[in-house]
Amino acid sequence: MNTSALITLLITHGIVTFFMVNFFRKVLKAPKKPEPDSYSENDND
Repeated sequence: MNTSALITLLITHGIVTFFMVNFFRKVLKAPKKPEPDSYSENDND
């Protein structure tokens, strides 16, 4: 593998890893949505 291929490989891996970590952090920091209580919505009382 020549030097330019190795540099391209490392840059590509770095960019992909950066975006993966960035989006994973966004998913973990997203506020949780309150789930509807299906039992209280289906009550006939």
